[in-house]
Amino acid sequence: MNKQLDPITLAVVRGTLETTQREMTMTLEKTARSSVFNVAHDYSNALFNHRPEMILQGQDIPIHLGGLIPAMKAVADYFGDDIHEGDIIYHNDPACMGSHILDCCMYKPVFYEGKLVFWTVCKGHVTDIGGPVPAGYNPDAREIYAEGLRIPPVKLWDKGKPREDVINFMLTNMRSRRDQEGDLKAQLGAVNVGARNLTTLLKKYGVDTVQACVDELLDMADRHMREIIRSVPDGTYKAEAVLEDAGHGYGDLTIGAQIDIRGGRCDIRISSPPQIPYFINSYAGNSISGVYLGLMMFAQLDPPYNEGLYRCIHVDLGPEGTLCNASEPAPHVNCTTTPMETLADAVRLALEQADSSRAVGSWGHSSGLNIAGIDTRNQEEYVTMVLASLISGAGATAYMDGWNACGPQCCFGALYSGDIEMLEHAYPIQIHRYSLIPDSGGAGKFRGGCGTVWEVEPLDHAMTAVSFGEGRFEPALGASGAASARPDLKVGRIEIRDGAKLTQTVKKNAIFTLKEGQRIASYNPGGGGWGAAFERDPEAVRNDVRNGLVSIEAAREEYGVIIDPVTLVLDDVQTRALRAGVPPHEALTA
Repeated sequence: MNKQLDPITLAVVRGTLETTQREMTMTLEKTARSSVFNVAHDYSNALFNHRPEMILQGQDIPIHLGGLIPAMKAVADYFGDDIHEGDIIYHNDPACMGSHILDCCMYKPVFYEGKLVFWTVCKGHVTDIGGPVPAGYNPDAREIYAEGLRIPPVKLWDKGKPREDVINFMLTNMRSRRDQEGDLKAQLGAVNVGARNLTTLLKKYGVDTVQACVDELLDMADRHMREIIRSVPDGTYKAEAVLEDAGHGYGDLTIGAQIDIRGGRCDIRISSPPQIPYFINSYAGNSISGVYLGLMMFAQLDPPYNEGLYRCIHVDLGPEGTLCNASEPAPHVNCTTTPMETLADAVRLALEQADSSRAVGSWGHSSGLNIAGIDTRNQEEYVTMVLASLISGAGATAYMDGWNACGPQCCFGALYSGDIEMLEHAYPIQIHRYSLIPDSGGAGKFRGGCGTVWEVEPLDHAMTAVSFGEGRFEPALGASGAASARPDLKVGRIEIRDGAKLTQTVKKNAIFTLKEGQRIASYNPGGGGWGAAFERDPEAVRNDVRNGLVSIEAAREEYGVIIDPVTLVLDDVQTRALRAGVPPHEALTA
């Protein structure tokens, strides 16, 4: 630590930065209009210094936060010296380090006494971005121009004056304008609240003291990450993860990670196949987030979380024009889940070869729904990404089971599913089910978390539903010997019903039209387990059965645990015999 710094002042500055970010988040939650913002919290806020380096990231959506680092630099470079007090910049373009076009980001430079000192930044997933398919996820897109509105860095406020023509142009190209306008104003409120708090901090302590504290926090994060990297033996570590074919017809694709660790430096090299004409290509900014998520799953560090963490990390995404380093005009909107989650798996698996004690199960991958239609109550168009439809299970660790209903991996527990009643009030729908799926958690000494099922029916109108994601063929990866005897129970699917009658089961991404009386359900995968399933405490298995998380049949097949189906009493003798490989009839006569 810088010996010239007063540790009390450092703690106060750090606390103010953290409180500022949380107040920005609270502003979004309380003032946004769409359910994606005010219910699901699909947004992230961060603070940057003048250089610009990320000095604080919230514990928000991982896919937003890592990508904000190159995005902020790209936006600052674009405007160069043409950045002034009162400016507000907006941006979503993946070719300019955005994640995907639905994640629209607002940047506010914070000046003090005429000098640029900070940036406050707010990124959020808007409910629509124009294009041929409501909510932006178009599985039929063959190029980025068929997906929606791309917004290169543009000033929405210029020296404090709103550019109404630009704002109107942007909102005119989006469905459900009221929601979009409300969310845009919420983002404006968030960055303004952040700027107000930071200005107050500068007035109290002065620019030099605050910047010295910020530099120390960056150095602190750097020391934390280097300590982890130095604890790993020098060497080269490689791993691959499979990205399933979710409808593009190119077959399963493989993403590889090679990690070279030398003297506290970590070089990560990604290999991926050529980009394809399907909406899963990932541009560089988004892929950086995937790499960082895999790294953080392995490192498991305490705060502070800022750009200092990545000083010793160097990333090579491979040649342009590949799946994880896409170039125009590759379609991409699904990239924040697919292939981002698989990319994170490949990085984490490679690092775990260096230190298996940090191995964890993968979280369930995203498999969700967007819905849209005309609300006959007011004759207005509605559109939303239903975040509750993609809540999967978390991966298990060496110490505990994975959390139920906590995923998907790309959001790492930061999403909220919200109240069913709130969604039914906001949209003309009836939600028939939102519950855990028995047997969906990956088997292991510690069980993966269970995924969820979300089932909806349109009321008084025809509803468009769009499925996106994956995790419908390949289950979440287990760790340290975890394996499931019934992998078919761990994956997701889409079901369509006429009333209670099942009419269609879908494993690939598609666009559906549903009439009143029809239902569509999204089944989400569970998380991966940890350790051998036959090493799980039989009492823990019995408790899972009693709680409806594991069936009697799966207890036997996957865990080797025999439970009476009527009394739910554990049969110790047969359980020990089954786990030892003794046939049941021999166990009874032993």
